[in-house]
Amino acid sequence: GGVTKEFFQLLSEELFDINSGLWSSKYGDEVNWFNSDNTWDEKGYEMIGVLFGLALYNNVLLDVRFPMAVYRKLLGLPLGLEDIVDAELRRGLKQLLDYEGDDVEDIFCLSFEVTWMELGEERRLDLKPDGANISVTKDNREEYVLRYVSWILVDSIKSQWEAFESGVMRIMEDASLDLFLPEELELLVVGSGELDFKALESNTTYEGGYTAESEVIKNFWRFVNDASKETQVQLLKFATASTKAPIGGLGKMPFIIQRAGPDSSLLPTSHTCFNTLLLPDYGSDYDKLANNLGRAVLECEGFGLE
Repeated sequence: GGVTKEFFQLLSEELFDINSGLWSSKYGDEVNWFNSDNTWDEKGYEMIGVLFGLALYNNVLLDVRFPMAVYRKLLGLPLGLEDIVDAELRRGLKQLLDYEGDDVEDIFCLSFEVTWMELGEERRLDLKPDGANISVTKDNREEYVLRYVSWILVDSIKSQWEAFESGVMRIMEDASLDLFLPEELELLVVGSGELDFKALESNTTYEGGYTAESEVIKNFWRFVNDASKETQVQLLKFATASTKAPIGGLGKMPFIIQRAGPDSSLLPTSHTCFNTLLLPDYGSDYDKLANNLGRAVLECEGFGLE
């Protein structure tokens, strides 16, 4: 139901927050990637895995920004350079592979060793035995990139990933996830960010005496189409407890606008479990609809209590 959907939404906003310490701060709010420094909260990663599995099992969308590498790892697919989250690092490794000269060793000055900062201290690790003393050359650079990619995507987050995957598999152990492509699995988890409100309008049904020709309904769609992308997303969340479109887009999502009594000062409300917007009949007063609907949308978070 709607409360279940909003519960997942609020919980995911908290757990996937960069300030939780579970995610790398390097990518800000744009990407959720495992914080390799966090070696003290395996239960937190396991809980996120359980949340992920429950949302997938219950067909509830999550507000999470995992890179494609996460879905590839869950499906047991091989990882490559294109899965590196850090765009600058990815470009640098590609430049190494694409360099046509014979003086790779002199130009790039690399060895089979990685260095990184952990809790303010520099750490070093050999990518192969005695790696610090093995220079990267034109002949062995592909091996270097393969080992580096494996360290970044697998070894450096091994404990965090295993805890997360354990949580997912507690829920989805008997599911045939391998039937999906990574892109399909991502769509099942987070939905589509492409919001076609014209398609939603075409698919909307009306109850309580409303029709597509009712003045308040015309004003409603005028408000939606004139609204900013942010307001549209908040409106979708208000009515459905989700900020994304399901598979197939908004045109495939059942949506109902129901008359909630005659003209009054009351704000619109919603039954998110049924994707139903309860809209008082403000008649032809567009300003009143825009003001009341805007207020309702902004105050929707927290099961209507905030």
